[in-house]
Amino acid sequence: MGFLFTALTSVLLSAAGVSGPAAQRVAEPADLVFERAEAEAALKSEALQGVLGDEPSEFEVDLDAGLITFTTATKVISAPIQVVGTYNTLDGTFLWGWDHPSVPETLGADARLARTFGRRHALSLFTTRKVECTEEEAWMFTAVAAYLSDAEGTYRAPFGTTLVFLTLGEVTIEPA
Repeated sequence: MGFLFTALTSVLLSAAGVSGPAAQRVAEPADLVFERAEAEAALKSEALQGVLGDEPSEFEVDLDAGLITFTTATKVISAPIQVVGTYNTLDGTFLWGWDHPSVPETLGADARLARTFGRRHALSLFTTRKVECTEEEAWMFTAVAAYLSDAEGTYRAPFGTTLVFLTLGEVTIEPA
């Protein structure tokens, strides 16, 4: 079933004109990256929602294993994760995963790719460890990281007043 999800997102993205490895994407003009990242994130979110369906689901994030798992009554959906960063809803700040005390270094690769993009284009929101921003901007950071890394999708995991923004690797689907 993971192949089916990958095939579906590939078809959607090809139709939208999105392709290329990370190095090429980092070098693209910033405006183009933002436009493509937003479009790609919307398409991939739609595909993930299609896989989850209308069934109620619970999720679990395991930072030690680097995995997110969604469980419904009929299926278990899992994917490797990268942590783009965390958004504090109390003070409106985003702490990047590339230098986050709670994020294992191995789970900050997509965030580091976004930082590389920020350095190349002199975008301080991507190169400053902790920034004041809106939740919408945190989604934009995540969409850019997902686009640059060619992630399978994105997810915002709520934990109290903290929102953890993730990119997803290859999605697998198994019966519950």
